[in-house]
Amino acid sequence: GVIGLDWMKRVKEETGALLATEVANPMHIEKALKAGIDILWIGARTTVNPFSVQELANALKGVDVPVLVKNPAYPDLQLWIGALERINRAGIKKLASVHRGFHSYEVTMYRNQPQWDLAIELKTMCPELPLICDPSHICGNTHLTAFVAQKAMDLHYDGLMIETHNDPLRALSDARQQITPDRLFEIISYLVIRNPLEEDQRSRLQELRDKINEVDEELLQTLSSRMLLSKEIGEWKRDNNIIVFQVSRWEEILKKALDLGETMGLTRDFVKALYVLIHDESIRTQVDVMNLTRKIEQPVT
Repeated sequence: GVIGLDWMKRVKEETGALLATEVANPMHIEKALKAGIDILWIGARTTVNPFSVQELANALKGVDVPVLVKNPAYPDLQLWIGALERINRAGIKKLASVHRGFHSYEVTMYRNQPQWDLAIELKTMCPELPLICDPSHICGNTHLTAFVAQKAMDLHYDGLMIETHNDPLRALSDARQQITPDRLFEIISYLVIRNPLEEDQRSRLQELRDKINEVDEELLQTLSSRMLLSKEIGEWKRDNNIIVFQVSRWEEILKKALDLGETMGLTRDFVKALYVLIHDESIRTQVDVMNLTRKIEQPVT
């Protein structure tokens, strides 16, 4: 609250550091700007609500302040882009996005699933928009912070937002994901910043990419052939009044794929995810076939 803003003002006076804070309603914006806050950010639980974002956008009209927009709590790229557009239309030109991960019902090693592909897609669609990673909220703990920070740098993110506290155990919020200033300095010191692609490296990289394109084409042709076989199986099941999904066959396919994939250096998680997609599409294909009206053969006259 306002007490916290007073503490932040003192930090700025004593260190000269820029200040940033989260705002969730117009009153927060008013109080933060009055306290001399340099940067505002919109949190995930606000981004998820277009009406709340519009209220903030209205309050920001005529204000020249950098604004960071965190991804919505749930994986919805259009919702994220929509929030950024609303703030931009309010006249905010210093705008950046913050990737803090997405809520998931799955139990994983992360507090919030990174779903890197969504952030990369945002960067692809809005290449001029700075993209910042928030490892603290993605991880929800401290032992993965360095790993996620490095991955963000490897993916050419523009910066990091990492939570630090001089005494994490006594932190009033998100204590489990706070790191000490010494640990923060250590993480930053060990980050490897990758170089952009040089012109003399492009030919070799393009050669490898061309090979990947060829393999991808073969892969798609193989998948297409598999789906045609699934369609034939669906027709046979329809003609013989056989159910589409058979658990024992699915278990057989998956086990064989997992074992074979492992011998080829593919992780079991990857193979399982891939085959679930293939199997779902195969089932969909067969269900479509089963629901088609059978053609009645007309006698030759």
